[in-house]
Amino acid sequence: MIILGLMSGTSLDGVDMAVCDIAVGRYSILAAETVPYPAEWRQRLSTLETATALEYARAHVDLGHWFGRTVKAFLERHPLDVEAIASHGHTIFHQPAVGLTTQIGDGDTIAAETGLPVVSNFRTLDVALGGQGAPLVPIGDEMLFGQYDACLNLGGIANISYRSEGRRLAYDICPCNMALNELAARLGLDYDPCGENARRGNVDKTLGNLLDGLDYYRANPPKSLGKEWFIDSFLPLLEASHLPTLDLLATVTRHIAGQIAGVLNGRRCSTLLVTGGGAFNTYLIEQLAMLAPETTITVPDALIVNYKEALIFALLGYLRLTGQVNTLASVTGARCDSVGGTLSGLLPRHLQ
Repeated sequence: MIILGLMSGTSLDGVDMAVCDIAVGRYSILAAETVPYPAEWRQRLSTLETATALEYARAHVDLGHWFGRTVKAFLERHPLDVEAIASHGHTIFHQPAVGLTTQIGDGDTIAAETGLPVVSNFRTLDVALGGQGAPLVPIGDEMLFGQYDACLNLGGIANISYRSEGRRLAYDICPCNMALNELAARLGLDYDPCGENARRGNVDKTLGNLLDGLDYYRANPPKSLGKEWFIDSFLPLLEASHLPTLDLLATVTRHIAGQIAGVLNGRRCSTLLVTGGGAFNTYLIEQLAMLAPETTITVPDALIVNYKEALIFALLGYLRLTGQVNTLASVTGARCDSVGGTLSGLLPRHLQ
């Protein structure tokens, strides 16, 4: 089945689109692009958690229109016989402890704009079943990248998945690009290229110890992070330190590498696949390799680095459309495995 995976991550880099030929156990990416968010949308999404209910509701629909128009333009450039769209949406609130997770970008609106069936709201059923609703990518790690001991995604949040005692386990480790991009913005940059500014800074042990001491890191999986935690718990420690931005970048980079290395060393992980935008952060990867010397780190080709999550959401859409489990309770802590995702529009013809 040919499905377009549509992914918007917490780092607000843009929307990733990957047209994928999907079947269980195999895949190919036929075309892929990232479309950066316009400045208006970056600003709107970065502050939406404090907006009014009406502003939130309008953004949900407006983003659906923007997603739909963006997909249409992409498919005009890449005329492929796409059968469905699998859209992650953009997370605004993620509070599974109170049974809440929201991803905006209305699936019905995307379907109306594109004329294609859309699967969206992948997380909400799992949260209703008592799970974290995250991470969702591990089932794709299991099906498509199972040759590695662990798969690490360095997006807005760093998350990992691995097999243990016959089950796939996964969780969010710590903030990643969400924190680094926040600091890079103080230098007038969208991100820190290759970690070159972090490399110029000095690691502050006092701040590093405070970050390492956050309660989240002592909690046992399953667990997941949202922007609210970053704003309420992580960011205030950076603000209170009054350190130069370069030193903050250096310290946060070491913190990220240290938290990930702790997981790798604790699991005696031999082989690791690293994807997501942070895989291009040379300094971060160097720090991780130094702190986890027994792990062989593989950064694949740029197509997989950039579009692995969009690819796996295409897989999740395929599993939903064919009635197969796409969310693992062993990962999320839900009462049972589930087939998550809301369908907008008509099923593909051969599934009707």
